[in-house]
Amino acid sequence: MEIDLHGKNEYQARITLDAALGRAKGGTYRIRCIHGCHGGTVLRDMIRREYARHPRVIRLEAGINGGTTDLVLREL
Repeated sequence: MEIDLHGKNEYQARITLDAALGRAKGGTYRIRCIHGCHGGTVLRDMIRREYARHPRVIRLEAGINGGTTDLVLREL
């Protein structure tokens, strides 16, 4: 599953991510959050701070380019 958060503020991004986590079924391996990195790091920092401790998230993985963060929900 992939979520594009460009143009959203922290509140909107949080609502979008919470909805995606609620819709994710048992077979969903990860949710890729596209937050960007050139316009600032507010969304990236919020995701990594708040969703690292979320009960459904096993771990976070930073993207290669710095503009994405993956929420890993289960192991393969």
